[in-house]
Amino acid sequence: MRNTSLNCIYDIATSNPKVVYIGSDLGAGVLDEMKKNLPNQFFMEGISEQHIIGMSAGMAMEGFIPYVNTIATFLTRRCFEQIALDLCLHNLPVKLIANGGGVVYAPLGPTHLAVEDIAILRALPNMTIIAPCDAEEMKRLMPLTVDFPSPMYIRLAKGGDKVVSRPENGFAIGKAILMKEGSDCLFITTGITTQIALDASEILLKQGVSASVLHMHTIKPLDQESLKNQIPKYKSVITVEEHSRIGGLGSAILEFSNDFLPEQSHKIKRIGLPDHFSENYGSQDQQLAFAGISKESLSQTMLDLITSK
Repeated sequence: MRNTSLNCIYDIATSNPKVVYIGSDLGAGVLDEMKKNLPNQFFMEGISEQHIIGMSAGMAMEGFIPYVNTIATFLTRRCFEQIALDLCLHNLPVKLIANGGGVVYAPLGPTHLAVEDIAILRALPNMTIIAPCDAEEMKRLMPLTVDFPSPMYIRLAKGGDKVVSRPENGFAIGKAILMKEGSDCLFITTGITTQIALDASEILLKQGVSASVLHMHTIKPLDQESLKNQIPKYKSVITVEEHSRIGGLGSAILEFSNDFLPEQSHKIKRIGLPDHFSENYGSQDQQLAFAGISKESLSQTMLDLITSK
C-alpha cells in the first residue's frame, strides 16, 4: 500500500509541476526515480517532522500541492501543534501520508504504534481522515487527492495485504462502501479490518448467520447517509478498527448515533485496541489477536452479541 501511494504521487507529479513530495528520513531508495527525474519536486528533509509540516504549509500557500510522508506516530504525536495551526487553521491542501498506521510496527514497541492517530486528528476542524483497505483502493483514492481543498490524513497499512476492494464499487471521498450485504448483522470497518470482517462474515455464514460489511474508508467526515440507511436494518452492529477504542471509528459511530439515531446506540459494540500501552511484542497479527481482532474472534463476538439480543 505504501509503495502504491508513493508511486501514485510520482505519476501525478510527472503531469503536474505543482505536486511536491516531502519526506522525513525515510531511508535510501524512497522514490529514487522521482528524485532523479523531478529533483525540484522531491524533498527529503531528515529527522525534522515538525519542520516538514511548516515547510508544506508555506509551499501550499504559494500554490504547491504538498504530499508529506513519514511514520504515523511522528506525524501525529510529534507534529500535532503544527498540523493544527499551520495546516488546519489555514485550511491548506496538504496531504499527510502516514506509514505504519495502527500496529504495523509491532516489533518496535509502543513508541511506533500509531493507535491513537485517528483520535488525535479527528478532533481538528478541516481535517479529512482516510484509511484504505488495500493497495487497489489506494490507487482509486490518490487521483482524487490532487484537487482536494483541505488537509488530509491518509493512513497506510503495512503493504502486501489481501486485495478485497472491487473496481465496480467505485470510490468517493466521504462515501462508505457496502462490501458485503447480509440480513442478520452488520460490521462497520475501516482500513485492513475490512478484510478481517469479510473473513469473519464467511465463518458466520457457515453457521447460518448472514453478515453485512460496511467499509468506511473515510472516517472523517462520516458518510451519514449510509449510516442512517444501514444501522437501523440490524439488531446487532459491531465496529472494528486497528485503533484505540477511544476516539476512533467506534467513537465516531456512537457520536453519530447519539446525534441522529439515539434509539440505535444500544445495539452497537466497539472492537478496537485496549486503553493501555502495549505490553506485548510480536507481529501485527499477534498484536491484533491480543485485542480480539481476528476473523475467529470477530465471528464469535458477533455470535455472542446476537445471542444476547
